[in-house]
Amino acid sequence: MQTSTAATNPFAQARASIEALLAQLDDDLIGLAPVKQRIGDIAALLLIDKLRAERGLSSAPPSLHMCFSGNPGTGKTTVALRMAEILHRLGYLRKGHLVAVTRDDLVGQYIGHTAPKTRDVLKKAMGGVLFIDEAYYLYRPENERDYGQEAIEILLQVMENQRDDLVVILAGYKDRMDTFFASNPGLSSRIAHHIDFPDYGALELAQIADLMLETMQYRFDDEATRVFTDYLERRMLLPHFANARSVRNALDRARLRHASRLMSDPMTAPADVTEGTDVTGITGITDAMLTTITAPDLLASRVFAQAGT
Repeated sequence: MQTSTAATNPFAQARASIEALLAQLDDDLIGLAPVKQRIGDIAALLLIDKLRAERGLSSAPPSLHMCFSGNPGTGKTTVALRMAEILHRLGYLRKGHLVAVTRDDLVGQYIGHTAPKTRDVLKKAMGGVLFIDEAYYLYRPENERDYGQEAIEILLQVMENQRDDLVVILAGYKDRMDTFFASNPGLSSRIAHHIDFPDYGALELAQIADLMLETMQYRFDDEATRVFTDYLERRMLLPHFANARSVRNALDRARLRHASRLMSDPMTAPADVTEGTDVTGITGITDAMLTTITAPDLLASRVFAQAGT
């Protein structure tokens, strides 16, 4: 029986595996075309470098530390997870796991506390990816007694000396990350890949909402679909908008109102309790009612109330 090329050729196997991961990333995340293209380019470079090494051609060890810059809710953590998987399948990481931390996980409150905290996190991340969200909070020059600089110095040493066993991804708002790197040139010089994550448009956010609803086994009725489009356009203009994160929060609140509406509807009152009857039984609630979010579930949002509607 003849086996396929992919089953016998390690390069073909690795290529097929990476293409499957990139396809999954494309399915998991709406939009972000430039980000997906950049991740695909990095994966292609690493794959070709592996092939070159196997053929005896020059292949310098790649620098894989990265910076993901963009607003909240633009998919940075999800892409970091996929990047860890890609690097693992290509043999650049032993484990391919992701350890996500913030300043509080690295910086201590008193002298002698920061170093062991930082080293403990680094130990857990070895063989995988260390994802530091809002990394600029590590550096607080206005506070002379701040211990963030100690954590940065330890990170610098490990990023240089153990780069074959750990990939560090720093993430945060672009303008703050630029300032952070300007103040820490040692870190900047170790970051090989800077990837900007754009904000989502209203249409993309609506598609993200549909995917989230499908995962939770809910749906909008026709009027709710129109109302949610209006909601997105209003919400995007308000402070603290966080892209997909704000969409998820909006859907969670809509689910709360949906549940309250069903429980308060006299047509869905508890069934008469008789011997042998489940006292939690509810009559009159159909599967369609359980899964359909309607316009009133959205219109009760304070986003509309603030607009005077």
